[in-house]
Amino acid sequence: QVQLVESGGGLVQAGGSLRLSCAASGRTVSSYAMGWFRQAPGKEREFAAGISWSGGTYYADSVKGRFTISRSNAKNMVYLQMNSLKPEDTGVYYCASSWASSPRSPAEFEYWGQGTQVTVSS
Repeated sequence: QVQLVESGGGLVQAGGSLRLSCAASGRTVSSYAMGWFRQAPGKEREFAAGISWSGGTYYADSVKGRFTISRSNAKNMVYLQMNSLKPEDTGVYYCASSWASSPRSPAEFEYWGQGTQVTVSS
């Protein structure tokens, strides 16, 4: 059984930083693509960052240069370092896992965590 558990969300002022963590069990993060999505109130879930099984990273234009996705194979965890946060980054952040090579669409991800809330105040 695959489980993904996010942590690290919270309230931060604009310009601040947060580091999200995703602990995986039942699936090795280095063997699959992993992604971070976010969903603001009243909006659809959107892709933020991904890391392929080979370690290549890719980002949505809205977060490029500010967010960094990484993983620890030893700990079987995935991280999202978020810097220069903006109020529009507010939302629930989800970790997800996929069989695809470099997926961006939510439909390409088979497993999801429960989400962690990120709130950026202006």
